[in-house]
Amino acid sequence: MTALRPEREDVYGGGSPYEPSAGARPHPPVRPTGRPADPPTAPLPPLTDDARTAPLPRVTGEPTPARPPRAAGEPRTAPRRPATAGRGSAPGARAAEDPATAPMPRVTDEPPAAPFPAVDDETMALRVVPGRAGESVGASAASSAPAAAPVTPGGRAARRKAAKRRGGRRTGAGARTASAPPAERDPQRPLTRVEARRQARLRKPSPATLASRAIGELFITTGVLMLLFVTYQLWWTNVRAHAQAGSATHRLQDDWASGKRSPGVFEPGQGFAILHIPKLDVVAPIAEGISNKRVLDKGMVGHYGEAPLKTAMPQDKTGNFGLAAHRNTHGEPFRYVNRLTPGDALVVETQDTYFVYEVTSSLPVTSPSNISVLDPVPPGSGFTRPGRYITLTTCTPEFTSKYRLIVWGKMVQERPRAKGKPDALIE
Repeated sequence: MTALRPEREDVYGGGSPYEPSAGARPHPPVRPTGRPADPPTAPLPPLTDDARTAPLPRVTGEPTPARPPRAAGEPRTAPRRPATAGRGSAPGARAAEDPATAPMPRVTDEPPAAPFPAVDDETMALRVVPGRAGESVGASAASSAPAAAPVTPGGRAARRKAAKRRGGRRTGAGARTASAPPAERDPQRPLTRVEARRQARLRKPSPATLASRAIGELFITTGVLMLLFVTYQLWWTNVRAHAQAGSATHRLQDDWASGKRSPGVFEPGQGFAILHIPKLDVVAPIAEGISNKRVLDKGMVGHYGEAPLKTAMPQDKTGNFGLAAHRNTHGEPFRYVNRLTPGDALVVETQDTYFVYEVTSSLPVTSPSNISVLDPVPPGSGFTRPGRYITLTTCTPEFTSKYRLIVWGKMVQERPRAKGKPDALIE
């Protein structure tokens, strides 16, 4: 049996456990031993039969009022003093009681209020109350220590499965640190080998990514090249051809102004006349031959002067003066010849003379191999006998060379340069 705590009051009504009470057996006499008795080790008085079987009270936490010492012959407990208030009094109203005769605090089964912990029924051992003097330093340190990191439940097989799900075979604090999200890692902490390999794999592009990049770059390069080619064909060739044609026209005019005589027979690519189409606002030099590189691609109009497509010159008394030029790109001097109608003027200017032609008919579409349109009397032109005619040939439809567009005209005036320009150029 454990000893009672000395700070509590005697459960049997006495003020001190060492004070004998009425009806109790006296303590046996103490034999003198030659030295004073040690109070802490003095034996306790024997308990009565009623005290042995009495249950231990529950402490309610309310302080017990001080009581004067019990006199000899006074019963253990004083009778309860009735209240002065009657049955008709207000609820809860009680008369004042004498502290000397106040009853003991009622023992209840309710748990004690804070700060005292509940007393265990099995033992009455001492307990450490937090915040009191004498608290153990180890207990405080243990209570303030951080909680241990959670460990994967289960045995070795469960820990291995968890490590595989995390991407590695390491377990414990290292595995938890490696599997922690990037936001929880210390940025100054060096990466482990597992983390470094994982980041390297993420940075390395896959074969599908490399293939898609290569295909995309190929498509982009092809698109850029096609755009550059179209820009070159539709814009830059015209710019360059206009510059070359303008230079050839000015050179011819300078030669004529200086009195340099024409040889009568011209080399391929050599300019000898200027074509005027007033309705289309076209002024282009005429050169010998129909070579793309030496004549047509330079923005000039070519004369069919080589066999088997040799045609007459403007000063010839009879014959068909055949000309060819680009309809699109490279200066495109014949781009809008399809707009010419019968009666429109065509003027060929040479060193000495202006030859004025009048449009008579046209052939919208024909085969590139139809060379009969250059005959002295072309079939389908409406001409029935030899004369001084002119034929313009170009590609159709636009931006293709699948077919040929033909325009015919006949000479209506021959005017020397000394008499000034013809009316077709003045208007």
